[in-house]
Amino acid sequence: MLANELDDVDRRILNILQHDASHTNAELAELVHVSPPTCLRRVKYMNEGGIIERQVAIVSPDKVGARLTAIVEITLDVQAAERMAEFEQHVAAEAAVLQCYRVAPGPDFVLIVQVADMPAYHALAHRLFATRTNVRNVKAYFSTFRSKFETRIAV
Repeated sequence: MLANELDDVDRRILNILQHDASHTNAELAELVHVSPPTCLRRVKYMNEGGIIERQVAIVSPDKVGARLTAIVEITLDVQAAERMAEFEQHVAAEAAVLQCYRVAPGPDFVLIVQVADMPAYHALAHRLFATRTNVRNVKAYFSTFRSKFETRIAV
């Protein structure tokens, strides 16, 4: 399914679900002014088509003890495709790594990491970066205040 295949009803459904995915199908249908079977069919179609990747609960890091956010730049020694994929697999297995991006220009990767505190970050950095022979450079930035966090994509 492609973005240009979405009509106004699909976009309304997506906007509401991005704000609050806990609505029942009947509630969602009422909010977008379609019948429940139509709404269910459209949501199913968008799920199967990959427009909706998944529905999740967003947890407050402070409330669960993950108070330190780090934005980490990683540069590898060797940027061959298999070495890049190897690094991605390595960090994907770490629960504290919330996001991993290949970027250009500059470093090879940018990671978003959420941990309890600086000792937890140090342990993670040792596990993920210090023991890896292909990691040339690590540069970390630590969030002092989060002024905006959004998961919604304008559709």
